[in-house]
Amino acid sequence: MERTLEEAGYVGVSVEVRDGRHRVRARAGEAEPGSGRPVPYGAALRAASTTKAFVATVVLQLVAEGRLSLDDTVERWLPGVVTGNGNDGDRVTVRHLPQHTSGIHSYPSVRDLFPAGCSARGYYDNRFRHHTAGEPVAGAMRWPPRFEAGTGYACSNTDYVLAGMIIERVTGRTWRHEVRDRIIRPLALTGTSLPADDPRPPSPYVHGYHTYAEDGRRVDTTLFDSTAADASGALVTTPEDVNRFFTALIGGRLPGPDEPAEMQRTRAVPDEPGRGYGPGLERTALSCGGFYRHHGGNALGHAGENGVTADGRRAVTVSTNSFDTFDGERQDRIDEAMRDLIDRALCDGRPGPARGRPGPAED
Repeated sequence: MERTLEEAGYVGVSVEVRDGRHRVRARAGEAEPGSGRPVPYGAALRAASTTKAFVATVVLQLVAEGRLSLDDTVERWLPGVVTGNGNDGDRVTVRHLPQHTSGIHSYPSVRDLFPAGCSARGYYDNRFRHHTAGEPVAGAMRWPPRFEAGTGYACSNTDYVLAGMIIERVTGRTWRHEVRDRIIRPLALTGTSLPADDPRPPSPYVHGYHTYAEDGRRVDTTLFDSTAADASGALVTTPEDVNRFFTALIGGRLPGPDEPAEMQRTRAVPDEPGRGYGPGLERTALSCGGFYRHHGGNALGHAGENGVTADGRRAVTVSTNSFDTFDGERQDRIDEAMRDLIDRALCDGRPGPARGRPGPAED
């Protein structure tokens, strides 16, 4: 059953559809609860895991340039980093990291590694704290891998922190520099930035509101040092720039001709019919037939979903400035409503089978 975002509940929502040269914008709710102020068009948002698509693109560009191989071990580039408690960098390859098939523990689920994500007190005490990439990786090594590398699938932010560290080892520059020079500047993504220690998003922006599972308290989490997310989710961007990036990526308009094809090779996600995951890109069946590519994400107080058709022509981004880890069913309704809106936007005017019929998820 389709649910509207109004029925699901949210603070504010922004929607932007791009079809060739045509663009449609919509918004609802408030920028701040009780303010009556609408969500600004083009407002900056924390991209969260959408960052992973940018980072995976850089990794595959380096592969296309012959500077890196997907079959290289993590140990080759980061000796002694992935080790202990059954973790072995000689068994994990570069390929496993952007695919989330490494089995390495994901650090945000651990209170002392990502306290800002666990409680209101953790947020207030750590929102301005600088994190180095090595901190969460070292912390994740305290847990054994969930499975032998290459034998399963489990989303792990630690995978992408490691990918960012490898980019720096290969190029001699940080992953932020490489994303900026290889993607943000060539595509003129003027609303996209990688702020590192600057806790305030660029204007215009909406406040983010996170409801914590610990006590159900809703907290304004707008200010946050994004080094805690690093290469797994530190990007700040706009709906327009997200759409422009994905249409360029799928349309083959980024440097390095091989990376879109590699990113579109997906494997089925367990227990989620119609969905697959590749290096930095997900693949989901459309109700009108075919599929779309995407990579959404949620950060403290922000959530976003996006999608681009297989031909790269039509793209849509939906973002909200609230996220609820206290009432999981409520957040599930919001997530479902966002996905349904994306499906309708990408299917609009396209003939196809009955709505809701899933397609294959593996290429």
